[in-house]
Amino acid sequence: MIKVERQESVGLTIGIAKALRGAHEGDVTSPLLTRFASHAVGPCGVEKRGFCMNRILRSLCDDLVPRTRTARRLAFLTLIQSTGTGLFLTSSAIFFTRVIGFTPQSVALVLSIAGFCGFLSTVPAGRLADRFGARTLLAGNYAALSVLFVLYCFSDIFAVFAVVASLIAVGETAGSPLRAALTFSLFGRETATKVRAQMRSIFNLGSMAGAAMAGVALAAGTRQAFYSVIVVNACAQLICAVVTLGLREPARPGRERRQSGSQSRAALRDYRFIAVTLASGLLELHNAMLNIGIPLWITIRLRESGSLNSVVMISNTLLVLLFQVRLSRGAESAQGAAILQRRSGTILMVSCLLFAGAAVVPHAWVAPLIVLAAVVMVFGEIYQAAGSWGISFELPPPERQGEYQGVFALGRGLQQFVGPMFVTALVINVGAFGWIVLGIMFVAVGALCVPLVRAAEKGATNIFAAA
Repeated sequence: MIKVERQESVGLTIGIAKALRGAHEGDVTSPLLTRFASHAVGPCGVEKRGFCMNRILRSLCDDLVPRTRTARRLAFLTLIQSTGTGLFLTSSAIFFTRVIGFTPQSVALVLSIAGFCGFLSTVPAGRLADRFGARTLLAGNYAALSVLFVLYCFSDIFAVFAVVASLIAVGETAGSPLRAALTFSLFGRETATKVRAQMRSIFNLGSMAGAAMAGVALAAGTRQAFYSVIVVNACAQLICAVVTLGLREPARPGRERRQSGSQSRAALRDYRFIAVTLASGLLELHNAMLNIGIPLWITIRLRESGSLNSVVMISNTLLVLLFQVRLSRGAESAQGAAILQRRSGTILMVSCLLFAGAAVVPHAWVAPLIVLAAVVMVFGEIYQAAGSWGISFELPPPERQGEYQGVFALGRGLQQFVGPMFVTALVINVGAFGWIVLGIMFVAVGALCVPLVRAAEKGATNIFAAA
């Protein structure tokens, strides 16, 4: 029922966007109507403000609603997946501890082991995508996840819990290069980055919806409510599998021959690409800032209410939803993407300085400064995400997208391992100066991205020639 309503909502949104686009195109192509719209202003400018508001809404629809049928199917898949993910993640910690009955230390140990298993799966998953196609593998991955999530309900034994969590981590982590390879295969270099930006905005929308739905289970607090969360998430994964099978990946007749391994360098031996991957992974420490650093800074060091962190999270989600697509322009080339990465490093440095400043300003200014710093950080996050997509799509050879996407995901995985410990040590143990150190690292790594990408492009040229 939830999924059908969600699908109808997406269809309704798409229909409204089409209607708005068609109506506006009909209006503005008429010189008389254009002149009337520009001069039809009453005493208070109401008509003109209404016309401007329509233009803003039209622009948002153009940014968020995909134009092609394939992209809309991918958007629906992303919405369903993110809703299920947000639903589960919001309630998972309480489910593991209160319902299944494990201690927080046991849960942390299992999730660390699972994360390591997922980290090891990215490159093999990418290679399999190059050989057999990403669509079938991704659909099978979603189907397997639907079964594995249900097994959580029967994982009250520690060993079983560890195995199930590790298999789920492998499936979720391997899904990242598979989705990236499928996106490239479906849309090509020209539009893949914009589609990824649209999908990220839609993912945030679904995550918010899932988190809101999880509030019902958290409020009930019963075993049956948490089991319902697991089942709904499993159904979401199964729907994703069906939708993925409905996507039509273009045929690549020479796939097996190109994957023989002797005609081009393996991604793991492409040290230029590895360097770019590590730089992008370090810039992605903004995730650890958002999820670990800022909450700890607010509640432990600044001794502010945890509700301030809720404001930070909500503003982050809404700003990404509104601006991710628009600010991703320029990432269509490798050098353009590198410039966005450099810009991201500078903006993230500014946000770190603002967070540090919250420790020395009067108490009345702490909350406004934290919110300002969080807003600035969002734009660094947006530019980093867009730059990373452009780099990951533009540098690899076309027929090795899966393998290179798997290697690129290693930078994200490394950040997930090192990030929480690194950011916690700087924010909690060092304090305001720790934020300054983090900011210096961001601006330095961002500055390195342009020369690193330039060097990787030269290496990529040789790889293309060899392939």
